[in-house]
Amino acid sequence: MSKRYFYEHCTDREDVLLVVHREQNDWLLAGVSAAAPKEPENLDALPRPMMTALVTMLLEHPDSARVIYINAPRMELRRRGVLRKDAEVMGRLLRRSVPRPRDRVRHDRLMLTLVAGVSEVIIDWLERGMTDDPDVLTERLTGIAAALLSGTC
Repeated sequence: MSKRYFYEHCTDREDVLLVVHREQNDWLLAGVSAAAPKEPENLDALPRPMMTALVTMLLEHPDSARVIYINAPRMELRRRGVLRKDAEVMGRLLRRSVPRPRDRVRHDRLMLTLVAGVSEVIIDWLERGMTDDPDVLTERLTGIAAALLSGTC
């Protein structure tokens, strides 16, 4: 990339990092969303395929995983915005299996807790070299999601 082209599209290196981070996170959200059942039989049927897609995509693309989860904490405001966006997506996916929440604030905070918790587990997994068995990790993430989601109704 030429210097001129770079500055026509980005103001500095941090701007490049933000663009790359946003693109990578959108890619991951699209994959997780695509894995969510369109009409789940019940609430328990929702998290497993989503967590399987999450772990599989990160395992197959470790560089993207590091951009999304490891580099992001250096940009705290951006990271928190991403968590809120991810929580909104999770809330929309959840509404496939449960009616609109009675307490919207509680629901939104549960979704934020879920995505932040999953993010922290993923960060720990990445920092340990992605050595945990993917099936075990998926099972643990599914358990975390199911435990939190049981409080949404």
